[in-house]
Amino acid sequence: MFDLLDLYKDEYGSKKDAFVRKEYREWRKFSSKEYVDISNLISLGLHAMGIRKGDRVATIMHNSPEWNFFDMGIMQLGAVQVPIYPTLSEENYAYILNDARIEVLIVSNSSIYRRLRTICPGVPTLKTIYSIDKIKGVKNWKEILEIGRNYPHPEEIAEIRNAVEPGDVATIIYTSGTTGRPKGVMLSHTNFISNFMECAYIPPFTRNDRALSFLPLCHVYERMLNYLFQYFGMSIYYAESLDKVAENISEIKPHAFAAVPRVLEKIYNRIVARGRTMKKPFRAVFFWALRQGHKYELDHANGWFYDVKLWVANLLVFRSWRKALGGNIKVIVAGGASLHPKLARLFWAAKLYVIEGYGLTETSPVIAVGNLKPGGVKFGAVGKLLKGVTVKIADDGEILCKGPNVMLGYYNRPERTREVIDEEGWFHTGDIGVLEDGGYLRITDRKKEIFKLSTGKYIAPQVIEQRLRESPFIEQIIVIGENRKYTAALIVPNFEYLKKWCEVKNLLYISNEKAITNTRIILRFKEEVKRFNLDLGQTEKIKKFRLVSDIWSAETGELSITSKLRRKTIITKYYQLIEDTYKSKEFNYKADLE
Repeated sequence: MFDLLDLYKDEYGSKKDAFVRKEYREWRKFSSKEYVDISNLISLGLHAMGIRKGDRVATIMHNSPEWNFFDMGIMQLGAVQVPIYPTLSEENYAYILNDARIEVLIVSNSSIYRRLRTICPGVPTLKTIYSIDKIKGVKNWKEILEIGRNYPHPEEIAEIRNAVEPGDVATIIYTSGTTGRPKGVMLSHTNFISNFMECAYIPPFTRNDRALSFLPLCHVYERMLNYLFQYFGMSIYYAESLDKVAENISEIKPHAFAAVPRVLEKIYNRIVARGRTMKKPFRAVFFWALRQGHKYELDHANGWFYDVKLWVANLLVFRSWRKALGGNIKVIVAGGASLHPKLARLFWAAKLYVIEGYGLTETSPVIAVGNLKPGGVKFGAVGKLLKGVTVKIADDGEILCKGPNVMLGYYNRPERTREVIDEEGWFHTGDIGVLEDGGYLRITDRKKEIFKLSTGKYIAPQVIEQRLRESPFIEQIIVIGENRKYTAALIVPNFEYLKKWCEVKNLLYISNEKAITNTRIILRFKEEVKRFNLDLGQTEKIKKFRLVSDIWSAETGELSITSKLRRKTIITKYYQLIEDTYKSKEFNYKADLE
């Protein structure tokens, strides 16, 4: 992996903005030379401190240039980087630090350090902690650089690098998971390199392009793309925060960024909400263009007359969308969950080319991905298999995978490794899917999330949830009903949109808690659910729902880092509400859809 540094030393040696972040309201640029020099100093500094091949160094850091410096500096030694999410619970921090037997810990700031200072004494292998920000009483990361500068034999770094094999462990990524203890996924240099090199034919990037990074680099999805962007020599800008992504897009005008489908759904909902506030003639044109976008088919399949209408829609409406995203977007990468085909069509119609990919942490991550060549995309599918990756569909529909992208195993968990990698070497993904004509892979659900009603009928909840999240009224939804007579749901309203709706309807909005008990609002959600029920099978239709006022997030535990539902956590949290939903015919009766 650290061979990327050679590209920055030679081919991209003149680049002044290899990595960029905000510092005191200004974009601070780090050159290729700084990238190479600082990474080498970190290697020398850690080596002088006694870190050797196979030792584990943990980083609990937000996206930043420094994340890359430590990533490369650690890997050049043959040591193992263990990136940990800044949002984990103290219990999970303690578990990971002990399970991985961490020797050195790097943290971003004081808020992370405060959560760790009572945990670290309970990690016997931990030798020292360094911080990126200046924290009183804590060693600063620049001290590692100084140790590296004073190391008497800097030439040793070449020998140390040469001793690292492609099949050696490069990183241990602890999956946040949706249940149970995190598992440490061991990925090799080969795992990552095979993945980003086989993806390199897809995007038309150049060294003059800019990428915006805001998904966590701790996650394998953003991390692999981070390597891909580096392979092209792109300038990588790190967003200040999720709240400032829109502002940062406007500032840097990126050519690419990666997002989870929920981000694209939110962009769509904001666009629709803005359209509803337009004056009548403009509103009519806006929604006419939206309807054209929803009908979009690839390769001019709708005929010349549709193409003319789409040209007009782009001229009058869609070009303003592109401008809002900076006007330079070549590719938007979508992963982490399935994107609804309706949204994919609309973005492509607007010349915002969304490429979907599918994979897991255990597969480094890409198994299948779309591309920009003719036949490279099929709406509703996640793309074609990556070169070198083999997939077969088991008798029960589960996707099985083989290839150079498949992990070495779970750290300290050989029994769990044997559960997911069978004797023939097939990795069992836990996802249900089909290979369609032309080799497109379509994901239908998670194997463990499909449940059975008491009537014996099986329900695939993700399909239903994805459908209802198209509604601008719905922020999040979980479909429930295991061992029950019918399907129900808990819904988190899009409170921002709901407030605007209340303004238009002259309805007083006091608070989220009051809103979910308002009869008129409940009736509006009843209409919305009924509308989507029309497209669902009889057993899939949502018969009852309840609104909840909590905002679900990774920080509060209901969602994973990539915005997937943590079903067991949610069902446990709302156990009584769910029981009341099924037991009482009178409870919130106006919401019932029986």
